Amino acid sequence: MAHQLPSTLDLGNDVSLDVSTAPTTPGSSLSFSPVLQAADEQPGIPAMKPQSTSRSLSSTLFDTTARTPPVRNICCVGAGYVGGPTAAVIAFNNPHIRVTVVDKDEKRIRRWNSVHPPIYEPGLNHILRIARDGSKECTIETRFLSTTNTTSSNTPDVSDTSTPASECGSQCEDNVSKPIPARQPNLFFTADVAKSISEADIVLIAVNTPTKSRGAGAGSATDMTAFEAVTNVVAQHARPGAIIVEKSTVPCRTAQFVQDTLALHRPGIHFEVLSNPEFLAAGTAIKDLLNADRILIGSSATPSGQRAAAALASVYSAWIPRSRIITTNVFSSELAKLVANSMLAQRISSINSIAAVCEVTGADVSEVAGAIGADPRIGSKFLKAGIGFGGSCFKKDVLSLAYLAESLQLPEVADYWRNVITMNEFARNRFASRVVRCLNNTLIGKKLTMLGYAFKKDTNDTRESPAVEIIRTLVEEGPREIAVYDPCCNPAQMAEDIGRYVGAEVLQRNGGPVIVYADAYEACHSSDALLITTEFDEFKNTGEPVSASAEVLAPKAAPVKAVVPDPRPFKGEEPTETELLALHTFLLQSTDAEDKEDPLHRFNSVPDCAEDCPDCFIEKETGTSGYGAGQEHVFKGRLDWRKVHYHMHKPHWVFDGRGVLEVAGMEKLGFRVESVGRQGRV
Repeated sequence: MAHQLPSTLDLGNDVSLDVSTAPTTPGSSLSFSPVLQAADEQPGIPAMKPQSTSRSLSSTLFDTTARTPPVRNICCVGAGYVGGPTAAVIAFNNPHIRVTVVDKDEKRIRRWNSVHPPIYEPGLNHILRIARDGSKECTIETRFLSTTNTTSSNTPDVSDTSTPASECGSQCEDNVSKPIPARQPNLFFTADVAKSISEADIVLIAVNTPTKSRGAGAGSATDMTAFEAVTNVVAQHARPGAIIVEKSTVPCRTAQFVQDTLALHRPGIHFEVLSNPEFLAAGTAIKDLLNADRILIGSSATPSGQRAAAALASVYSAWIPRSRIITTNVFSSELAKLVANSMLAQRISSINSIAAVCEVTGADVSEVAGAIGADPRIGSKFLKAGIGFGGSCFKKDVLSLAYLAESLQLPEVADYWRNVITMNEFARNRFASRVVRCLNNTLIGKKLTMLGYAFKKDTNDTRESPAVEIIRTLVEEGPREIAVYDPCCNPAQMAEDIGRYVGAEVLQRNGGPVIVYADAYEACHSSDALLITTEFDEFKNTGEPVSASAEVLAPKAAPVKAVVPDPRPFKGEEPTETELLALHTFLLQSTDAEDKEDPLHRFNSVPDCAEDCPDCFIEKETGTSGYGAGQEHVFKGRLDWRKVHYHMHKPHWVFDGRGVLEVAGMEKLGFRVESVGRQGRV
């Protein structure tokens, strides 16, 4: 669906990122970044100056929305783990906005436009089917009550099942069939970067910013290569008055570099630069987007900066309460992202340090965590002991913060944060060493099975997964076989990743011991030891599984429930997309649902893949259809641990690196269990 492009957003001609927006860090702090330092030294470009106070959200920010032309076209540069889901949710909740995701990787774009999206996230498939493919007209049973007391809200709470009273004070209901109109596609994926940027009112930059692997700051500093390249392209093609938004995690003061780059390429043309960092977690990204606890927007304090922030806030306010949209100055926003991830990583390393103490003293780390987590000043989140954190964010952001501290001549601060990484590596290495020690200090002739390869459950994201380094350590001990199984990752992709990060020579096809399996029982057959390295529900031996699709819609403030309640009666006369998504999920849970994929009969058909589609070929050859192929991750049931025990070698070792097993129950079955944070046998 093509929308008419509005006139250029005119945010005024105020000096962007004016002198009132910089934090109190001295100007010499630019020395931490060669890129920013070079930009700061360009003649004729005003340097940022400090500001003594930051801003918080006020009603005046939204008062400016009325004076700002509506946003009609958004371009997101970067189709990865941040850009893809973020753009999809924005498009899903704003049918009137055309959202285009661009990436130079044509293979990735092809996959986003097929039934094989490059990433898996619970709930993402439904959102793609509506926003990317459009929807058919359908009819739903609204169960409307009297409309006299029906309230309208831009941000419906889909968990609110309270029933308003009718005019007579009763709770009488009327089942009303309501037509839901067809919806045209408004989410597009393309490799035409320049054209898409040139048409956008708002340009989101969501490219990868990994840690530098060589040169100055190698191992700590942020590699800004991709971000810098995209910024140059945006500067050349962005329409005058466009709002440029940092979604990537970047070093503090990067907004200055963006503004300087825009001025170099387009002198005299006004742009506003905002910082809008993401706070998503792999495996819960859609939930985090739909039920965000805060949206952070950093901007300049000028009137045009506030209007730009208001324009971006209006996009989010389609489904996020405005009370959760907060603003700061642009540099505070950039730094807040690094600090948030660093402090979460710090908590994980802290509890893992205590786990080591528990294993020696006989204390149980889960009991210790429960006791201290009951203190409201501490809280219970991120106190799960294990083999350490992984993923693309925590390690990178902690190192970036440490590098910033070093650049600011704060070595004590840098050392403090580097120790978070040291403790994380200690937890991972200690687990691998424990496996070797319990197996009589030799793995020769033995088979080990790793259950889980992704760095956390409900995702196929394997970046910085602890499993990679554990495989590397175990291979050195010369085992007969290392079997790897993950219920959410494509086996072919896992083998490719292991070959890339550990070495192609470790794979069985190249004479090595590592074999990737598509079936858990085959992976466990004749194994001498099992290692649980990802906390998938499939590997637990007690408790009820949590539906991934149900968890997507569960508000963060409430306990996660396995069942999503019926959202009807709806808050307003016209149900929002979020309410329709809740109804879709509710109906899927019904045992008598006629259509287990599309109970509302809204989905359009997805175009068939080309005959030479490489993803279809891989799935056909390996029999792995459904791994990250757009379908929701299907919980196949818990492992039958009795069956696993029967086919294992004595003494049936299980090493629980994620604390998912109820140890007493496993020991009754005859397993010998070693669990992180619990005193072991050896």
